[in-house]
Amino acid sequence: MGSQVVDLNADAGESYGSWRMGMDERLFPLMTSVNLACGFHAGDPVTILAAVRHAVGAGVAVGAHPGFADLIGFGRRDLAASPDEVYADVLYQVGALRAIIEVEGATLHHVKPHGALYLRMARDPEIAGAVASAVRDVAPGLPLVVLAGAGGTVMRDAAERAGLPTAAEAFPDRAYLASGALASRATLGAVLRDPQVAARRAVRMVVERRVETIDGDDIELEPETLCVHGDNLESVEIATAVRAALEDAGVEVRAF
Repeated sequence: MGSQVVDLNADAGESYGSWRMGMDERLFPLMTSVNLACGFHAGDPVTILAAVRHAVGAGVAVGAHPGFADLIGFGRRDLAASPDEVYADVLYQVGALRAIIEVEGATLHHVKPHGALYLRMARDPEIAGAVASAVRDVAPGLPLVVLAGAGGTVMRDAAERAGLPTAAEAFPDRAYLASGALASRATLGAVLRDPQVAARRAVRMVVERRVETIDGDDIELEPETLCVHGDNLESVEIATAVRAALEDAGVEVRAF
């Protein structure tokens, strides 16, 4: 096997008004890309601008992180939005973040849907198609981040139909089902908080292309990017451990 390369991303920019979420200033230097909330599940104009400036200053690639219009539920509730509504919402969010990034002299790097929208895309071809179409129309050719492995088939198919490249993503800090889907956050053990456990999983994901499921079986996946959730209280410790473990294993960490 040749030299191995992986991106390390974080969902971030998720504060809102006086409500604080995440530790962006500490987290960004550990990342090679970040996915910034666009105001629907988290974020507001002042927060978004500050997050973009922190990201540009840290030299990381900046992606849009659009979600359902669900500030109260942090975008983790599966809303009964139609494909037309999802298309318009994603168009609006990505367009807004792209404008702010360009004002700051940078370029939008990718789009990664958030939370319940991401999970809905993994099982609903119409919603996946609406998201992919919106990304194509507002930022032609921009990569769409999709779930690595069998769990991301619907997402990849939608991106291909829209003519978009994809970046396959895996989650060292989340548990997997045998189907390749992420275990529901309502499931005991679905969110992993031990930095060393996450680090070992990250190395295995990249080097062996495998991950252990919540039931103890192995599934295959080929990630191009690994996500650390910025809303996890241990996010900085997890990111530090994951990056160190990857580099110790000879993996080059850089933006996809």
